[in-house]
Amino acid sequence: MAETRLAPQPIRRADRARQVADVLRHQIHAGAYDVGLPGETELADEFVVSRNIVREALSSLKAEGLINRGPRTGTHVAQHKYDHGLDALLGLQETFDGQGEVRNEVRVASALTAPPSVARRLRLEAGAQVVFIERLRYLGRVPLSLDQTYLTPDVGAAVLAHPLEGSDVFPLIEQISGQRLGAATLALEAIPADPHSAAILQIPDGAAVLMLERLTSLDDGRPVDLEYIRMRGDRVTMRGNLTRSNP
Repeated sequence: MAETRLAPQPIRRADRARQVADVLRHQIHAGAYDVGLPGETELADEFVVSRNIVREALSSLKAEGLINRGPRTGTHVAQHKYDHGLDALLGLQETFDGQGEVRNEVRVASALTAPPSVARRLRLEAGAQVVFIERLRYLGRVPLSLDQTYLTPDVGAAVLAHPLEGSDVFPLIEQISGQRLGAATLALEAIPADPHSAAILQIPDGAAVLMLERLTSLDDGRPVDLEYIRMRGDRVTMRGNLTRSNP
């Protein structure tokens, strides 16, 4: 069988700049440039592109707030992102253990009538009471996420008896219920920050936030915790390991 050779297709400048930016972004997140990025000429040689394409790629990363550039100071990483794994069911404090102190500003903690969709997800009767907790969560001095949590009334009432400023809710649920948490279903999407959330998270209006919806059940399968979590997209990278299943 004759070998098929694909004719090389021209790549537009904007596409090539995006490719360079994607690779540099990954390298920055991996900690490759702690002392600063190489100069434009060195990067152009590395990627086999023109310096104009490198400049365009760096401009994109600067617009994202990922790097700073100056005529005398060179190009440096402006901020690093935190890795948030998707392979295990962990609270925020457990997720970032060793990366800094996680503390919570408890904004709301009270009982309320469950919205119909929340009641259905938690397998409660229509009009049932739930415990609602809203927390602004910091990693170090950075406001990292705004968490809204709905808990079943039996578990939630006991959770409210504990100080929440320095604790994850997950360990409290296990302590209260006498069961391990079993599994969770989640959905993750990027949404623009509304003005109120943006002000709380200290980001510009309309900036991208990662919206995580997570329904967590006890080991016996009973759902007890429904969360809507807004995470700063400029400070968090979601990572996971995937295994291809047999078709």
